[in-house]
Amino acid sequence: MNIHEYIEKLCSETKKASPTMATKGEVEKNAILSDIADAIEANEAEIIKANDLDLEAADKNGVPKTMLDRLKLTPERIKAIADAVREIVSLPDPVGKGEVYTNRDGLVIKKVRAPLGVVAIIFEARPNVTYDAAALCIKSGNAVILRGGKEAINSNRCAVSIMQSVLERHGVDKNAVSLVDDITREGTTELMQMRRYVDVIIPRGGKGLIQSVVQNSKIPCIETGAGNCHLYVEADADLDMALEVAFNAKCSRPSVCNAIETILVHKDIAEKFLPMLEQKLSTKGVELRACSESAKYFKNCTPATEEDYETEYNDFILAVKIVENVDEAIAHINNYGTGHSEAIITSSLTLSQKFQTEVDAAAVYVNASTRFTDGGVFGLGAEIGISTQKLHARGPMGLYEMTTTKYLINGNGQTR
Repeated sequence: MNIHEYIEKLCSETKKASPTMATKGEVEKNAILSDIADAIEANEAEIIKANDLDLEAADKNGVPKTMLDRLKLTPERIKAIADAVREIVSLPDPVGKGEVYTNRDGLVIKKVRAPLGVVAIIFEARPNVTYDAAALCIKSGNAVILRGGKEAINSNRCAVSIMQSVLERHGVDKNAVSLVDDITREGTTELMQMRRYVDVIIPRGGKGLIQSVVQNSKIPCIETGAGNCHLYVEADADLDMALEVAFNAKCSRPSVCNAIETILVHKDIAEKFLPMLEQKLSTKGVELRACSESAKYFKNCTPATEEDYETEYNDFILAVKIVENVDEAIAHINNYGTGHSEAIITSSLTLSQKFQTEVDAAAVYVNASTRFTDGGVFGLGAEIGISTQKLHARGPMGLYEMTTTKYLINGNGQTR
C-alpha cells in the first residue's frame, strides 16, 4: 500500500465512523470521556514509557530545550490532561441546542448546532493536544484524524490506542479517533487533499506549519496558533506591574503561542524602565534584540532587525522597541502581529479602551499577561487551538466552535 492509498483508507474509515460518534447523546459522550480520563491515569506508566522514547530521540536530534519541555509528559501533566478531559464532561453539549421559530409560511424552523463531521488536526510536538483535540471532538460529536509531529509519534500512538479501546467498549467505531501513523511530509500533503472525506482541517503549531496547510490544503482550513504577541508599556504605566507582566509573558513558558516576542516601550519611560527590564529578564538568560534607541539603555543586547519583529521565537529571546505613543504601538502591532494576543500596561481608561478597540487580535489585554489566552482559562475546557482568523471562529476554540449550523424544518404540505 503506497502513501496515497494509506491516507485515503484512513480518511475513508474515519468518515464511515463519523455517524457512530455524531448520533451519541450527551450522556453517552460524557460516559466515554469519563472512561477516557480514568484510562489516561490508569495507563500513566505506559504513557511515560512511550514519551521517554520520544524525548530520547528528540534530544539526540538536537531539539531545543524549550521544545523538549513542550514534548515532556510527567505524572503531574498526565493528571492535568485527565482533569482537562473531565472538565469537558462538565461542560454543556452544544449539539442540538438552538432556537425555534415559525415563518410566514407556517413552517416550523429549528436552527441547531451540529457536528462539523470529520475534523483533521495537524499539530506539532505537544502530546497533550492529542488528548485535548480528541476529547473536544468526541463531546461535540465529531470524528477526528490526528496528525502529530514526528517528535511525539510514540506518545501519540499510545494516546490513540488508549482512547480507541474506550470507544470500542462503548460501541463506537474506534476509527472515530484516528492517527496518521506516517510522519513524512508526503503523508501530510496527501491528507490535505482528502476533501472527499474530511470536512475541516486545523493546523496547530508554528508559522511554517500553518502557512503550509493554508496554502496547500484543498480542505476548508481554520488557522490557529501562530503567536507573534506584544506587550506595550505606556508612559503612565505602573512600572513594577509592567516588569512582572513582561517577565511572566516572556519567561513562564517561552515556547507557547501566547508568550510575548516583542515589548514596546513609550519613549518617556524608556530610560528608567529598560534597565529594570534587562535586570529582571537576565535572571532567565533572556537575549534582548533592541532598536537603536532602546539599545542605549541596555548593557547587553544585539541590534534588532526587521526579521526580529516578524519572528515568533518560542525561546528566551525578546525584541525591544521604543515608540512615540500608543498610536505608533498600535500601528506596529497591527503590522507585525499575528492576530493572537496583545497587551497594554496603562493607568488610563481612555488609552486602554483605544488599545482594545484598535488592536486587531483575538485577545487584547489591559494590565494582564498574554499568557492567559487559553481555552481552559477562559472556561471552555480544553481547546483545539487559538484561531487567529475571523471566519467561523476567533480566539480559543472550544465545543461551540467545533459545531456548525443545521436547520430542521417541519411543515404540513407547504409548497413554494
